[in-house]
Amino acid sequence: MKKEPSAIVLVSGGMDSCLCTALEIESGEKPALMHVNYGQRTQSKEYECFRKIARHYGIKKTLVVDSQAEKKIGGSSLLKGHGKVPPARFEKGEVPSTYVPFRNGIMLAYATAWAEAIGAVRVVYGAMETDSSGYPDCTARFARAFENAVTAGTKAGSEIKIVTPLIKMTKMEIVEIGTGINAPFNLTWSCYSKSDRACGKCESCVLRLKGFQMAGVKDPLRYVK
Repeated sequence: MKKEPSAIVLVSGGMDSCLCTALEIESGEKPALMHVNYGQRTQSKEYECFRKIARHYGIKKTLVVDSQAEKKIGGSSLLKGHGKVPPARFEKGEVPSTYVPFRNGIMLAYATAWAEAIGAVRVVYGAMETDSSGYPDCTARFARAFENAVTAGTKAGSEIKIVTPLIKMTKMEIVEIGTGINAPFNLTWSCYSKSDRACGKCESCVLRLKGFQMAGVKDPLRYVK
């Protein structure tokens, strides 16, 4: 029988999940990759980047989940038809309007189900606490709690772990480490609002720009002047 991958990486098409994939490859693994279309503004661009990352690493075990439930539920400016994406603010203690209610929980549930189906023992996602927008589902606390739910809700012997290799990294460290192992950041997309040239003003763009600037590395992304 063909050996199934031991890990599933959730890949949005952004630089964080790209690095998660690169780290798996660097460690000698060839993970399966999952992407979720959930009604985000830059859905087609993110999907394109996901496909390019998979091709770059020669990964054929992929799964794309087309879920528009999040868009219908609403509650986030990141979703099409739900207000405008605001410029970066980073006010302490305030969860920005771009937070999609329980998005990572929903995606991790899909990935866990796939992991259980194919016998994978790790689900990897690029959550960050240090340089982040303050999303509650991007914390170590959330990852631990979700793993407890996975243990309780999957069949005995599954032993699926939720892995967050970037959780304590800064964006600068992500750029430095990724550059050091040739992660294809040129194939990634970070902007929340545009799909042709990045806006340079949303929280995701600002965090990305900060990371590249502090690392002294040129950002391959094109931005609106």
